[in-house]
Order: sequence, then structure tokens, then C-alpha cells
Amino acid sequence: MATKEEITKKVNASIEIIRPYLQNDGGDISLVEITDDLIVKVKLLGACGSCPYSIMTLKNGVEQTIRRDVPEIKEVVAVNMG
Repeated sequence: MATKEEITKKVNASIEIIRPYLQNDGGDISLVEITDDLIVKVKLLGACGSCPYSIMTLKNGVEQTIRRDVPEIKEVVAVNMG
């Protein structure tokens, strides 16, 4: 099993792959934390924070990419979504 530090590096690398797509739409993403039970918490910024499709983007794009790159991750959640 990878250490939390290794997992964090992999998740950050995965986010860097996703970031340009979000920036093209006026948004961005930042990693908030990875919990001990391997849930990634991110903050969607700019246009992504207020976009009605942001949950779909998060689940279909961000979570799918991160889980493909880092299979240890259980889920990706956004901390700034109401």
C-alpha cells in the first residue's frame, strides 16, 4: 500500500492533468486534503465553483481521472459545494 505522501503526489499529478480543461472554461481546482480513509477533498474555483454542472464535472471528470491514476482513492468530494 502506498504511503499518504505517495498518494498525495499521485493525486496532485492527476489534478495537473485535469486543471487545463477546467481553466479553459474559466475555472480551476485545488487539493484541500486527502482523508485517512482515502477520500480526496478538492475545491472547485472560479467558474467551476458556481457552474450548475460542477457536480457532474467533479464525478465524471475529476473523480474518474484521479481514481484511474490513483486506484487507492475511494471518492472525490468538493468541499465548497452546497
